[in-house]
Parts: sequence; structure tokens; C-alpha cells
Amino acid sequence: MINNTTLTGRLTRDIDLKYTQSGAAVGTFSLAVDRQFRSANGERETDFINCVIWRKGAENLSQFTHKGSLIGVDGHIQTRNYENNQGQKVYVTEVVVENFALLEPRDKDAGQSSTRTGQAPRQQAPAKPVDQLADNGTAVEISDDDLPF
Repeated sequence: MINNTTLTGRLTRDIDLKYTQSGAAVGTFSLAVDRQFRSANGERETDFINCVIWRKGAENLSQFTHKGSLIGVDGHIQTRNYENNQGQKVYVTEVVVENFALLEPRDKDAGQSSTRTGQAPRQQAPAKPVDQLADNGTAVEISDDDLPF
């Protein structure tokens, strides 16, 4: 049987990171995923997919993302049920995330988070590329024996 899911979308809220009694980290979140097709009125519809991630992955995802972050996830679909406080059976379908990828530069995320806290984002001057093959302006001697053809 095959049960693989790959999604790309934006976090609808910050990761809700909690710990089990045994100390295992578990993060829950919802991912807004646009559908490939447009509706009759020309708009794209969006699905909101519930996801769960465990252990170190949950801690890392919580640390490096925030509401609105664009991420990709790989995992599998899981269904479960439980009885709530009112005695009603609740059914849950979610994606259990096994791997994730941050799809935006970290600098962009850092700038957004510092703006959210009221601090101005830091501006960094672009680094000049270093030419590892340059010989500081001196001529390079190449003989015919050095050429591979």
C-alpha cells in the first residue's frame, strides 16, 4: 500500500509546540494549500490541511518558521479518533510530517520577525564574489601540455 503526501503551502499560524509526558516534542499546525484549478468565478480555492510533526523536527520547524511561512512537507495521511469531554466521538484526519523544507530565505523570515517585534530589519551589504581562479592581475602561463585536448 502507498500512503505518501507532499504539500507546499503557508502556515496559517505559528507551530503549536508541546511535549508529551515522556518528553517527546510534538508540533501541530495547519497548512494553507492553493488548489491547481480556479473556481467558476476565476478564484483559486484553498484547502487547510491539519499536520503534526514529532521530536526534533517539531522543535526545528517551530524555531525557524512563523505564521505565513512558505514550507514544503512530505509525510503520510493518518486518521484517528477519540472521545471528547462531552462523550462524543471525534474523527481526525491529518498529515504526519516526516520531512520539511523551508521555501523562503532565512533572511526574509528574520526581517519579518524583527519587524513584528518593532525593530527595524538589519540591512546587509551584498558580499563581493571572490574569484578563486584570479591571479591578482598577473598573467597566467598556460602551455599546450596543460590543455586536455
